[in-house]
Amino acid sequence: MQIVSSIYDFSPIRTAMQGYVDKQILAGVSSAVLVGRDLVHLHCAGWADIENDIALRPDHLFRVFSNTKLITSIAVLLLMEDGKLKLDDAIEIYLPPLGNRRVLRAGTSDINDTEAARSSITIRHLLCHSSGLSYGWMDRNSTLYQPYQKLRVFQALTPLADLIDALRDLPLAFHPGTAWEYSIASDVLARLVEVVSGQKFDVFIQTRILEPLQMSDTSFVVPEYKQQRLTAYYSGSDPLNKLNRGLKRQDNSPYPGAYLSPVQRLSGGAGLVSSLPDMLALMRSFMPDGPTLLKQETRSLMMRNHLPAGVGIAFPGVGYLPHKGFGLGGAVMLRPSSMDPPGSAGEFEWGGIAGTHWWISPRHNLAGITMTQRQMSFWHPYSFEFKKLAYQAVGIR
Repeated sequence: MQIVSSIYDFSPIRTAMQGYVDKQILAGVSSAVLVGRDLVHLHCAGWADIENDIALRPDHLFRVFSNTKLITSIAVLLLMEDGKLKLDDAIEIYLPPLGNRRVLRAGTSDINDTEAARSSITIRHLLCHSSGLSYGWMDRNSTLYQPYQKLRVFQALTPLADLIDALRDLPLAFHPGTAWEYSIASDVLARLVEVVSGQKFDVFIQTRILEPLQMSDTSFVVPEYKQQRLTAYYSGSDPLNKLNRGLKRQDNSPYPGAYLSPVQRLSGGAGLVSSLPDMLALMRSFMPDGPTLLKQETRSLMMRNHLPAGVGIAFPGVGYLPHKGFGLGGAVMLRPSSMDPPGSAGEFEWGGIAGTHWWISPRHNLAGITMTQRQMSFWHPYSFEFKKLAYQAVGIR
């Protein structure tokens, strides 16, 4: 990766990221900034593996978890550009078990207290998590938590086709298109890609996304000859305090042997391993003045809010975030919060639960990536600080 000589001073980022390592909040963190397609900042701080004294390098591999959703969304939109589907198609056209939905009545705690859905789930709803589907692991207090657990909706040991069957008789949390809930929707979309393309999901993304962008380190399984490059995975010493000192190694998370041997579920929501150079290649495909996977109008469509007026996004334990909408594969900054750079309105961004984050500012022709491996580190303070410092370094206030 060639860093373009720049007038920008990124030393505050290097100091700040090293500080998270020194305080034992992060084992290691890589960061990068693009101005247009030019790489103007690249830095690795700390360790890929603390116990084995392996310093973090740009070529290390990370479990990117929900960053996978961006690639899945691109796959769906490629099929749209091919003329093989439309965003407002009902999903049962392609996946019949997902038709004729029932919806939980408002406020009920009874899984059988339902009413008929007012409309079908569409592909657009799935892309922006407004389908009414749930995840079945994030909110233990929800009516859908136990039914999703019982049917093993979110797991790695069954193929995508079985997921669709598991969802057949489960009600939706709300009427499609009326609210937002983070969900298994991206795995449903991965199965949609298989049905519409006639290819396994991994084959489709390999031929249509990974190979064209030369993302040679992105895969569902890390081959044996690359496994020494997979970073160690850690959790914090206090799950409720993301800034508490101390890290605990998690070799068997999210399950023993994860990403080291094939599993049946090619998860479009959380299944990929990738590297900093590969994620930079993906970010570059959204920037102007160079090769892209999607048409400009499609990229603009992705980065626009698709939620109804007055609907924001929300997570258990985080609360309602009215300043964030959702596009086709990531959140959209409607207006900056106190944690965001003032100039970040219109930004398109998302991340993974282990702390890998990306963001793109179409207004400023700017993009950034941070990569770490700390459990439960989506929207971690380190990533907010990195983004603020990156905007400041390039002169955006």
